[in-house]
Amino acid sequence: MKRILFILFVCLPLYVAAQMVQPVHWSGEDRGDSVRIRATVDEGWHMSILEMGEFMFTQEYKDSFVMTVAKTELAPIRFNACNDVMCTAPEVWSYEEASPKSSPEGKDLQAGSRSLWLIFLLGLLGGLLAIFTPCVWPIIPMTVSFFLKKGGGLKDAVLYGLSIVILYVGLGLLVTILFGASALNEMSTNAVVNIVFFLILVIFALSFFGLFEITLPDSWSTALDSKARSTGGFLSILLMAFTLVIVSFSCTGPIIGTLLVEAAGKSLLAPAMGMLGFAIALALPFSLFAMFPQWLKQAPKSGDWMTSFKVVLAFLELALSLKFLSVADMAYGWSILPRWLFIAIWIVCFLGIGIYLIWDIWRVSTPRKIIRAIVIIPSLAFAFYLVPGLRGAPVKAISAFAPPMEIEGREVFNDYEEGMAYARQTGKPVLIDFTGYGCVNCRKMEAFVLNDDSVKARLKNYVFIELYVDDRLDRDHDGESEGAENSRLQRERFGSNAQPYFVQLDTEGNLIPEPVAFTSDPMVFIEWLRY
Repeated sequence: MKRILFILFVCLPLYVAAQMVQPVHWSGEDRGDSVRIRATVDEGWHMSILEMGEFMFTQEYKDSFVMTVAKTELAPIRFNACNDVMCTAPEVWSYEEASPKSSPEGKDLQAGSRSLWLIFLLGLLGGLLAIFTPCVWPIIPMTVSFFLKKGGGLKDAVLYGLSIVILYVGLGLLVTILFGASALNEMSTNAVVNIVFFLILVIFALSFFGLFEITLPDSWSTALDSKARSTGGFLSILLMAFTLVIVSFSCTGPIIGTLLVEAAGKSLLAPAMGMLGFAIALALPFSLFAMFPQWLKQAPKSGDWMTSFKVVLAFLELALSLKFLSVADMAYGWSILPRWLFIAIWIVCFLGIGIYLIWDIWRVSTPRKIIRAIVIIPSLAFAFYLVPGLRGAPVKAISAFAPPMEIEGREVFNDYEEGMAYARQTGKPVLIDFTGYGCVNCRKMEAFVLNDDSVKARLKNYVFIELYVDDRLDRDHDGESEGAENSRLQRERFGSNAQPYFVQLDTEGNLIPEPVAFTSDPMVFIEWLRY
């Protein structure tokens, strides 16, 4: 059972990262007064040239495209590519610039670099949490003492910290390199994968509660430790760091897995950035205690406080696991986890943290009373903050995790054709929201933008069509799920496969302004709306 859990947890995150897809490769050959342009297309893909200067194209090219153009007639080429699963967003290639650049269509209203820094900070926070787990904290004094006795001192300990960073960042890069964007993004929002991940987090939470212990085979860590002691140089230090990774798996595993799931679909560097933050935080105490070994005498010893930390972490794991169950529940239409029940369980989890830490607070020392109070007060305050959510309040702090809330004052269509027919009947323009049950930014936009009073007033001027791209139900019984139909519409009609994605159309289905993606600013969204 333990080995099965290990395999599931190590392998699953490999399916939840993403990287940029570039199936079309352009080149240009200068021939004096003309330029010979060539595009080669990866196997399994076909390219469509949408326009070249004033000329519009409709022809598809499966293997290659070759064209000789007079230099006086050179113009940027706008194109996209599709395979059986997805289409890339339209791009523009120019011979003068000799490199593809993103088309303004479907622009993101906020810089993507901030997502990378957010992933890095989440990794940093995860690493800090991991330090205080019973799998990592006791290893710090033993490891530092080992290096000091070995004679390497500061140099070896710093290299040890660097080795930890190398291992975790290497994991992030491996995840990015091995798998393509389309398949991995699909896996990260796949209902079955979310169910599996929900079960894994629940199992780890129960382990943290003390019901059972999850450990890797002792032979693994023993063999690595023996190899490290018999090997010299940087390799021995790297093996010691790998021993830490193996020994601490039962505590760091759920943190790493959750982090990689959050990084899915963000960008090429997101998994590596998350692992960089995690590794820096995890390696920090080893290096600091090696620089100042006298601090080891003042550091708290392993004891009851670690048990308390594990229980708090278990409550947090249970709360976070509901996000994955919620995605599967909505995708398959089970309706077993409505929004009010999701919020109620979160309230119980954070009340549980506060009550557990209060229960025997009189037995602990004064410094630990203060530390507990620092956790108890915000936990109970957050639980009471969530209570109005049971009656329909937005509780925006958990908008990225909870099921979507019903937004009053608008009529919503979940079928494109029905919505367009109603628009032609009423003469109203159309606003399409391509969204997903597993889309974190979609939930944020619903809470912070679509639920804003000024935005809701403007939405009354539109026929609102909400299309979920990961809906697994086949309402038409034609063998294709609603989500697959909506995803295909977004790719083929609008050349995008990212969510959230908003499109304004007139009653004839013509684009009014260019589509937009995510923003958390209601005023920016209002400025984009034409009516």
